[in-house]
Amino acid sequence: MGVKHLSKDVQDLVIEELCEYRASRVNMRNVEEQKKAGIINLFPTLKQCDSENMLKYRQIERALWEALDPIERDIIERKYINSTDAKDINVYTELSMKKSTYYKKKKTAIFHLAKALGII
Repeated sequence: MGVKHLSKDVQDLVIEELCEYRASRVNMRNVEEQKKAGIINLFPTLKQCDSENMLKYRQIERALWEALDPIERDIIERKYINSTDAKDINVYTELSMKKSTYYKKKKTAIFHLAKALGII
């Protein structure tokens, strides 16, 4: 499967994982901060942060930094990680990119993430 044939299902799955990663990233920072303060379970929990979630977080982090070039990473971070409602037009305008170049780089970034995470 190449970038041109990246299915909508694969794109949706990668985007869903990136949205979960955003929450996991905050959780990991909170856990680290609590450990430094000597506090365990500051908030009531239904489920502990298990090793599977930590592993997933680390693998997405690695994929972002090692599988993407800086422009691809910047697009993904601005669109899916650092914002909850970033519009494509705002992202490519902020990056001073042509619309066609932006969409090509975004699709390539999603493909690289899907490949790095073993989704495809």
